[in-house]
This record gives sequence, C-alpha cells and structure tokens, in this order.
Amino acid sequence: MQLNRSLSVLLLMLGLCFHAAGASAQSSGDEKLRPLIQALAGDNFDDTTKAVSDLVRTGDPRVSMILNALGAGDLYVTKADQTVFLGKREGADYAASDPLTGAKLDPVPRSAAEKIKVNNRLRRDIAAAIGGLTLMSDDIAERRSAAEAILKTRDPGSIPLLDQAIAAEKDAGVKALMQQAKAAAVLNSEATDEVKVAAIAEVSAGNSRDALGLLTPLESVGGPVGEAAKAAIASINSKLALWNGIQNIVYGLSLGSVLLLAAIGLAITFGVMGVINMAHGEMVMIGAYTTFVVQQIIRTSAPGLFDYSLLIALPAAFLVSGAVGVVIERGVIRFLYGRPLETLLATWGISLVLQQAIRSWFGASNVQVGNPSWMAGSFDLGLLTLTWSRLWIIVFSLSVFAILQLVLKKTMLGLRMRAVTQNRRMASSMGIRTPWVDALTFGLGSGIAGIAGVALSQIDNVSPNLGQGYIIDSFMVVVFGGVGNLWGTLVGAMSLGIANKFLEPFAGAVLGKIVVLVLIILFIQKRPRGLFALKGRAIEA
Repeated sequence: MQLNRSLSVLLLMLGLCFHAAGASAQSSGDEKLRPLIQALAGDNFDDTTKAVSDLVRTGDPRVSMILNALGAGDLYVTKADQTVFLGKREGADYAASDPLTGAKLDPVPRSAAEKIKVNNRLRRDIAAAIGGLTLMSDDIAERRSAAEAILKTRDPGSIPLLDQAIAAEKDAGVKALMQQAKAAAVLNSEATDEVKVAAIAEVSAGNSRDALGLLTPLESVGGPVGEAAKAAIASINSKLALWNGIQNIVYGLSLGSVLLLAAIGLAITFGVMGVINMAHGEMVMIGAYTTFVVQQIIRTSAPGLFDYSLLIALPAAFLVSGAVGVVIERGVIRFLYGRPLETLLATWGISLVLQQAIRSWFGASNVQVGNPSWMAGSFDLGLLTLTWSRLWIIVFSLSVFAILQLVLKKTMLGLRMRAVTQNRRMASSMGIRTPWVDALTFGLGSGIAGIAGVALSQIDNVSPNLGQGYIIDSFMVVVFGGVGNLWGTLVGAMSLGIANKFLEPFAGAVLGKIVVLVLIILFIQKRPRGLFALKGRAIEA
C-alpha cells in the first residue's frame, strides 16, 4: 500500500512537472509572438508587411488565425497605448479579445481605437503567408493549394518554410510543386547567379506555360542568369510546339468522334436508301430531349440512380428516335423514292415541324441535362488537360461504330441491308422485302442519331436547334468518306475533325470550316464516290 502511494505521488509530481514545462513553453511562445503582433500596427503598409513575414517565420500554428483576422479587417489598435486586439462592434464599443489567446478583454470605446488597414498588395501577401503556414497541413489538398499560392506570389520569405515542407513531404506530385514554388521564389530573391541558374533549370522542368511567365522577364538580365533563361525559353517553346500538335490531334479526335456519332446514322440511310434526310439533325435533338426527360423522372422518383441516367437514356433514346424515323419513312418518304429534290424538301419541312413541336412542349430555351459524376471533372496528360466527358464520348463513338459493324456483318438484317445497298433489284428478286428493309434501315439510322443526342447532351446546349449545328457537317463526313461505307465515315469524321483543329489557329473556326468545305469539293471532283466507294453491280451503284 505504501508503495502504491509513493508511485501515485511520483506520477503526480511528474505530471505537474510536464504541465509546468508545457506552460513555460507556451508562455515563451506567447512572449515571442507578442511584439510581432504589436508590429502589425506599423506606421505604414511596408511595416505591416514586414511584421506579417516575421510572424510567418515563427512557424507557430496560431499565426494563421491572426493573419486571417487581419485580412478580414478584425484587428484593431488602441490609440493610447498601441495595443492590438481582436474586435467586434457592439453598440458604441468594441467587444475586445486577445488575438493570441482569445481571452476576453474589457470593451474598448470605438473612439479610442482604429482598425489596422490593409491594401490589395498586403491582402495578397497575407494570402500567400497563410498558404505558407498550411504547407505542413495533414490535408494533401491544403498543401497543394498552399504551394500553388506561393508559386503565384513568388514570395522569397516563404523559402525557409518550403525547405521544411519539401523535406517532410511524402506525395511526389505535391513535392514537385513545392520545388517549383521554391525555384520561383528564388528567382524573385537576391540569391546568387549560381543558385538562380539552378532554379531556372527547376522551373523549366515543370509546367511549361507557367514557366514562360516566370522566365521571360529574366531574358533581359545579363550574365549567366540571362543566358540560362534564354536557353530554357527556347527549350520550352520547342516542347510547347510538340504538345500543341498533340493537343490538336487529341482535340481533333474528340471533334471527330462527335461528327462520327452525328453522321453514322446518316451514312446508313443515305447509303442504303439514297435519301437526303434533312431531318436527321432533329433525330439527334429528340435523343437529347429524351435524355432530359429520363433525368427529370429520375430526379423526382429515384435520385440515387442519377449516375446511371445516361445508361437508362441510351435505349430509351434509340427506341424513341427510331420509332419517329420509322413513322417518317412509312408516312412520307416511301412515296418519294426516286425523287431526291422532293425528298429533300419534305424532310426539311419535317425538321421544321419537329423543331416547333419541341418548342411547344419544352419551350424555346435551353434545358438542363446534368453530367453523372463519372463524366465530370478533368485530368492532366502531360501539358494537356482533358475532360472526362470528351474522353468518354470518344470511347462511346467507337463502341457504337463497332456494335454497328457487328450488326451489319453478323445479323440477318445487316445481310439484307448490304444486299439492298449493293443491288436493290437483285435483292428484291431474291425475295427480300425491300420496303421493310428501307423502313428498318431508316429506323436504325434514326435510332443511332438518337444515341448521338444522348452523348451530345453532355457537351452541347440542348435546345430545339441542337441538330441544325451538325446536319451540314454530317453530310460532309458521309460524302467525303464514301456513301454507305461505315469505315469511310469513321476515317472521314476523324480526318475532318483533326483538319479543323489544325486550321482553327490560323484561319479561325468559321473560315477554317469554309476551307475544309472547299477542299472536300475539290476532292469530290477527283473522287466522286469518296474515300471508300461501295462496290456493286447495279447501274445506280
């Protein structure tokens, strides 16, 4: 028992010693910060900026709270003894508290104190200082944000904090960003030429577009720093030229995938039936509005299924657009075969009717179609930033193309469609009901256009005029690739997409399309059947 009492007394004494040591350390930290806090009420903004830098160098976690209060305009100083306090207006007084400990102080009359003023430059310095203090945060997002803030401000006072953070950082991406921020701060400091040349090498290895902004002012500097900056800028420009070419190709494939989705259904109907369907764009529009209706139903009935809304909308859009296509073919087009001008005018009139019907039901304004979580956001690929929606549309368009190829090659409908395409009279004489093949083909092409509308609803405005923006491009793709040839449609869509993206920087979007149209006309003069002409034995083939 006596031993237990002795142990208890010993533990109590140890606890008191540790508490006293902690209190002593806290008191020592407070005494160190007090004069720096008082210095915030300097005679001018430069004095306040220096006090902010001195506070940051202490590394005390409480500094962030103090600087936040300064930036928010909540720090005041008494006129009599220049004491800094945290104030909140309450009637004719300020409810005062200690900015370091938060302890309540006696109210201060408003006439006896004044706010510590900050300007825009000081606010930027405060934001950078707070960012530097969060370099050691446990949250990786906060550390990344802090490094990005220092990279923008290039504050040399942040270099010691960056050294400490770089040594402790475990994430390779954040560490590289911190090293970039340190190099940018070094270039903005009074470091030696040797140190700055090493910093230039570090900066040029990062994001090239940001690096150009950092290095361009150094071109006019003489000596080894200026030479190193010029060499780094030349290297960056060559790298950017390469990545710009890759960007044009990737963005061209993205545009080509959109053109492929819009044109692939038209390639089937135009190739098999020879019908110039000016209402094809409206089938795309119907698919987009079907997606909107599906999402509205899900939002009101089963919000948890929203991420699957596009998967549900795909078959729905195919069936709705396909059914509308069959009705159009059976009701109008089948009476106009062999009369292309009348067919063109009739389908153009149908397109106007469909547009007006959508305006009557849904209004003339755009409707909102949401993005599922798996299509939102973007990712970096080298110096490119690609959106997930564009990537998924590329994958989706190629998947639709592959499935359609299987349907045409491996199904009875596909066999009959190919037979009618190659020799309609022979197919009819062999017992194939060509009118029904025409109806199903038109429905299939319209259904695929509806599927294209589901995809386009994710990247374009859904309005009654949605299809008008793609009908001309779709015809260009089909004619250029070869009427009725799906491989020609694929190659034509991707070729036109890439050509547009390479021409846009030089000629602009509108003039670039005009140049492409002229080139296609010249090409058709040499190859009237397009890139990949279908082979058939009928006279009209």
